[in-house]
Amino acid sequence: MKYIVIELQRLASGAVANLVTSYDSRLQAESKYHTVLAAAAVSSVPAHSAIIVDECGNLIDSKCYMHEATTNNT
Repeated sequence: MKYIVIELQRLASGAVANLVTSYDSRLQAESKYHTVLAAAAVSSVPAHSAIIVDECGNLIDSKCYMHEATTNNT
């Protein structure tokens, strides 16, 4: 079984970037997935997420961090 980790970023310009990596073991894929999320948690990218799926496209896990700019009306 193969496992795929997809990193998604929605940039401030609205453009979307993605990085896709595949792994032979679920544990390797989970390691990469959590590495991406560790970076996403403190990222300045407005939307930064990670998805892990198997080779059939079945979702194993996903998480998104939103870092939208806030407006100060004072």
